[in-house]
Parts: sequence; C-alpha cells; structure tokens
Amino acid sequence: MPLHVLSAPAPALRSVLAALGSPTAVREAPTPALRSVQGPLSPELPLPVHVLDRIVPSDGVPVTRLAGWRFLIRGGDGVVAAADTVPTADGWAFSHFFEGPYLASTELALRQAESTGAHGQPRLLSVPELYMLTLWLHADTDADPAAGTLHAADVLVPLAPAPPGIAAHLPRRAADLLPLLTLRLAPAAPALLDSPAA
Repeated sequence: MPLHVLSAPAPALRSVLAALGSPTAVREAPTPALRSVQGPLSPELPLPVHVLDRIVPSDGVPVTRLAGWRFLIRGGDGVVAAADTVPTADGWAFSHFFEGPYLASTELALRQAESTGAHGQPRLLSVPELYMLTLWLHADTDADPAAGTLHAADVLVPLAPAPPGIAAHLPRRAADLLPLLTLRLAPAAPALLDSPAA
C-alpha cells in the first residue's frame, strides 16, 4: 500500500481502548451508532490531526500544530464513530467519541488515495477559519507525525462537507489549494455604486 499509515502513540491507543471498554464512556457518548452496535468495537486507521491556525502566516510558510490523534471506530459492518485523543503533560488522553459526515468522507478519501496509488503519510488537517477538514498526504513518509510543515507538493483532499467553492474529494497540491483558501478568507470588496450622470 503506497500510503504510509502511522502507528499512534501507545498511550493514545490505550486511552481509546480504555474508553471503549468503559460502559459509561460509551453510554454517555453523543453517538447513537456507537451505542447501538452489538459486538466488539475496534479502533482503526489512526491519523494525526493537525490544525492550520493561519492560512497565510506572516513568514509565508504554512505551519501546523499537532492537536491530537483520531481513530476510526469499527463495529459490525463498518465505521460507526471516531475517537479523538489529545496531548497532555503526561502523554495522551482520550478526549471524546463522535460521529458525523467526516467519518464516511475520511474513509472514502483514504480509499480513493489507495486506489489511485497516491503516496504519502496520511494525516488530517483542520482549517478552523473555514470550518474545513482535509485528508493531508504528507510527501515525506518518514516525517515525525508531530512535525507540522506543510510542503507545496503535499496533497490535500477536502472532506465533505467542504466550504462553498471548494470541491470535496478533489485532490490538490497544497501549493494550489492554499491560495484558493486564502481567497475564501479575503474580505469581500465593497460594491461599486454607479456614479450619478453628469
């Protein structure tokens, strides 16, 4: 498989397994699909989640920060939820379970990348300014998953739902997509009023 899926830090995985083993954590999760599964639940496809706080940084080099690890939770015939972990002073801790459209979209984007022979280290990149999540195929497959430099040749696949004007599931080089995101954030130009007839 050309995608180089990383192993999550052991404490992150242990925290998710502990949460899955806790009837209270599962029962209190806002995830009806997770609560309704009969049989075992297993965390799969750990992806580091990076956040791009500013699309256009002052020095011109987009840098991200590692915000956590996300695990897709499989139960029954498919993915029913996701679990997020967050960094702590002691390592990693379970944060929460959730469900929603990004789960199926993440799975689809990973399948598409595999079927097209795409290369890279899969990550998730959140762009809070646009309420956007992308699958990030980092070109350096040996990079530390905590390293956050977004290279021009990296591929970004916007997940659905994508912001207006951004096509979901259309892979684009970061060098091509970031200027488009910058345009989405630019303030709209004031409408020009017709000047009165002289």
